Amino acid sequence: MKKEEVTKILQAKLEAGEHVSPVLPEGIKNYLIDIDGTICDDIPNEEPERMATAELYPDALKTLNKWYEEGHIIYFFTSRTEEHREVTEEWLKRHGFKYHGMVMGKPRGGNYHWVDNHLVKATRYNGKFTDLVEKEVTIQVFDDGQHD
Repeated sequence: MKKEEVTKILQAKLEAGEHVSPVLPEGIKNYLIDIDGTICDDIPNEEPERMATAELYPDALKTLNKWYEEGHIIYFFTSRTEEHREVTEEWLKRHGFKYHGMVMGKPRGGNYHWVDNHLVKATRYNGKFTDLVEKEVTIQVFDDGQHD
C-alpha cells in the first residue's frame, strides 16, 4: 500500500472519530529525536530561560527536514516537561523544523532500553547529523536459553 493510500485511510478513520495508530508504509521510518544536546545546545530543565535562545545545530535542521520531506515520521522525544512545551514549540517553529509531534517528559539519564515486539533501531548522536549508514554492532538481547 502506498503512503498516500495509508494517509487517506487514516484521515477518514480520524474524521469518523476512530483512534488509530498509523501503519507505516514500507520504507518509511518513525524517528524519535531528542532535543537538548541533539538538535541544539544541551539546556537543562532547571534553566528554562535559556531554551528560547538555544543555539541550533544546522545539520540537524537540514537532515530532519529532509527526512520529513521524504515521508518519514518525525517526533521529538524530550526530557523537557509540559511546562516547557510552548517555548519548545516556538523555538522549533522559529527555526523551521518540520515534525509530526512531540512527547514531553522523557526520563533524564543515559541508560535507555526500548523493549518492543518489533525491530527497534537506535542511533546515538555523536556531534553531527548525516545520512544514516549500515553498521554491524553488538547488542543486548533477551536470553532465550540457547547459547551459541
